[in-house]
Amino acid sequence: MSTGNIEEAPRSAATSSGGDLVVTGVSKRYGGVPALSDVSLTITPGTVHALVGENGAGKSTLGKIISGVISPDEGTMTLGGEHLSFKSPREALAHGIVTIAQELAIVPGLSVAENVYLGVEASTVGFVRRRESRRRFRELAKTVGFELSPDRRAGSLSIADQQKVEIMRALSRNTSIVVMDEPTAALSGNETAALHKIIRSLARDGKSVVLISHFLSEVLALADVITTLRDGHLIRTVDAKDANEESLIEGMLGRSLLTAFPEKATPDEERAIVLEVEHLKAPGVNDCSFVLHESEILGIAGLVGAGRSELARAIFRDSKVSGGTVRLKGTELAGHSPSRSIRRGLVFIPESRKEMGLLVGRSVKENISLSRLDLVSRFGWIAGIRERRKVTELMNAVTVKAASIRTPVSMLSGGNQQKLMFARSVMCSPSVLIADEPTRGVDVGSKRAIYDILTEMAASGMGVVVISSDLEEVLGLAHRVLVMRHGRIITELSGERMNEQAVLAAAFTESSSEGTDS
Repeated sequence: MSTGNIEEAPRSAATSSGGDLVVTGVSKRYGGVPALSDVSLTITPGTVHALVGENGAGKSTLGKIISGVISPDEGTMTLGGEHLSFKSPREALAHGIVTIAQELAIVPGLSVAENVYLGVEASTVGFVRRRESRRRFRELAKTVGFELSPDRRAGSLSIADQQKVEIMRALSRNTSIVVMDEPTAALSGNETAALHKIIRSLARDGKSVVLISHFLSEVLALADVITTLRDGHLIRTVDAKDANEESLIEGMLGRSLLTAFPEKATPDEERAIVLEVEHLKAPGVNDCSFVLHESEILGIAGLVGAGRSELARAIFRDSKVSGGTVRLKGTELAGHSPSRSIRRGLVFIPESRKEMGLLVGRSVKENISLSRLDLVSRFGWIAGIRERRKVTELMNAVTVKAASIRTPVSMLSGGNQQKLMFARSVMCSPSVLIADEPTRGVDVGSKRAIYDILTEMAASGMGVVVISSDLEEVLGLAHRVLVMRHGRIITELSGERMNEQAVLAAAFTESSSEGTDS
């Protein structure tokens, strides 16, 4: 999601105070690897205090320590002079500290309202008053500006709507400090703007907001104070008015980031077609047709709910196709089998690495080799040496940083988890890669690394489809862009016509001509 045109909200001083949250000399290690090293900072009531840094810099670790999810190995925390030592998020909540986590914690089988008020339900003599809960939910939803049904099952919601449930759950508590870890990553532009107003209103009410975000424009528009972390160390804390994107990137990386995107290679006019989609119909997909050439990056843009992810899943055969054909190098993909698509050379990186992409409790080695166990097996048994050699080779190819190949995926940063899915895809030697939101929840340094990976894949002859809510990302990577609306491909853009205004016009304007034009 692009946040390049954020209107800066007015800042105002705190109107009440629960006291400063003071973090002193906090350190945390995982298996001997430092995640935080001697970090100290002060978070003042009535302010938005942003934490920025690359994935693995320690931002989320610090947020989890503040909100009681994990305990520090060293250091102390005080709130208004009172010493804090949390053993759980519930203890932190009792002190008015709540978190909106980057990884969603939705109970799929419960309703939206039940998730929002989980643990603080309206009840009488042990019985939940559902009517009262729904009334409270509707009042909160109106205040927040989110349109959600209180009775809908939370597990049936999109990732974006599940994120709204997380936000509403945090705001339903009586809190003085709200830790927000990538709260807008899955939201649309209008929803992001609504949340920004809420963040500033929380600060005006005297509450503290700890904002962890990879969108630097968002940080600069919202924050009063910005702390930069790098490799677990605190680099600097400055007033937001004294910072800009260049200074933040330099602090995060230890160097300047010269260009956001790799240089685009000029496509060969004689390229072969590697993927043909004709009149495809599936849930959320209505009569879509396009072709993809080898060595080409094709971008798919559109608003949230336009059908982009649904189209990707239909092509990959991860949803029920009701009509149309998909051909991979001239041969039709039939049936309903993602594993068959993989064997034929079509791989898919889904938008949610936690829910659909990775086995977070298993090792790096297992997650990479899982896609093609036949390549590292002999007579039905996994050949350990062959597996270790291949996994190490792929990790180096896509620059995954981990203590060892046996490290659990849950211990990796978001950026390294994302790159891990690229390593698994390369293991399959695909001719076509579809990447849905390939840089969601990763920092600017990891974004550039992923952009390089995508560009190198295309340069090797692979056809690449990139689906992204970040319009700058789509335009910066793609040779052509398809714009979707209401499950249809509305237009195709290339050359000089491939610009932000043209994409937005097609995405928003109902009168845009159906079909494609080049």
